[in-house]
Amino acid sequence: HRVLMDDVGEPEGGHWNYDHDNRKPWPGTPATPPDARPTHDHSALWVTIVAAGVQSFGNPQSDQLRWPVNRAEALAWLDHFITTTLPHFGDYEDAMSTRSARLFHSLLSFALNTKMLNPREVVQRAEAAYRAGTAPLPAVEGFVRQILGWREYVRGIYWAHMPGYDERNALGHTAPLPDWFWTGNTRMRCMQHAVGQSLEHAYAHHIQRLMVIGNFALMAGLSPAAVHRWYLGVYIDAFEWVEVPNTVGMSQFADGGLLATKPYVSSAAYIDRMSDYCTGCHYDKKLKVGERACPYNALYWDFFARNEAVLGSNLRLGMVYRQLQKMQGPQLDALREHAAGLRTRLGAL
Repeated sequence: HRVLMDDVGEPEGGHWNYDHDNRKPWPGTPATPPDARPTHDHSALWVTIVAAGVQSFGNPQSDQLRWPVNRAEALAWLDHFITTTLPHFGDYEDAMSTRSARLFHSLLSFALNTKMLNPREVVQRAEAAYRAGTAPLPAVEGFVRQILGWREYVRGIYWAHMPGYDERNALGHTAPLPDWFWTGNTRMRCMQHAVGQSLEHAYAHHIQRLMVIGNFALMAGLSPAAVHRWYLGVYIDAFEWVEVPNTVGMSQFADGGLLATKPYVSSAAYIDRMSDYCTGCHYDKKLKVGERACPYNALYWDFFARNEAVLGSNLRLGMVYRQLQKMQGPQLDALREHAAGLRTRLGAL
């Protein structure tokens, strides 16, 4: 396709990706662009849906739906993103904040997955912005790679490995989803916001889905099939071909490493570095054990300890397991005991 390639066939800027430039937390500036999407009143339709006995969860927002319903609206929102939002997308694509549900994300996935927009035209518009000097290369490369790279990759995974891929459970996780997955009523501020935002807006960006909700689900040992069904039901852009590989493979590592080379989990440190979630949380991001300790901390080390037979030989996890070896004895025992207690009372966290 020769997207973002120079005249001699080399990548623009001399690098294949610019992830190192795209990992900044958002301090509150620059200001996020206004939400210029039109609203739609579908309350009459929603009454019909409810009367038909269709089960749902979350806020339907039937009287103020803010997602495009035709190609003209989708194109208008694409224009808005390219001109007002793309320039800052790269810097803050991994950031999270209680002050903004959108930050600088495109919100184009629904229009793409319903075929109101063609991926090729979206990529072309982003590349044109770089060529015109209105968007920096790291932002454009990161955005294009999500569509031309990752989206097409997961499409291939789905069609190559279904049926049956959605039932994989390499780590044998079986715990049910806590009740607060349907209410957002948890004392973990990161999960309260990410789950609550998902229920309210049918949207969360990729880091919230992967490194907050999915991260917790994987370390807590939740059933990947149950997590998959929740993701498929809660997100407006979730169609099975794109949702199943992202959830079962990337988020829950339930395919044993077919899609991703390692499980994506973290302690509180990553979440604190990339968000404002830990500020004001009931739990202390620095504590590993005790009633006020952030659950992510003990669950993190326990996850690797109890899955060492499967993950211990993974070269990308060598540093983790070297550190775990140094923790053998009372320190690790205390962490694992605390994690075991957490996993028996997930609904009360």
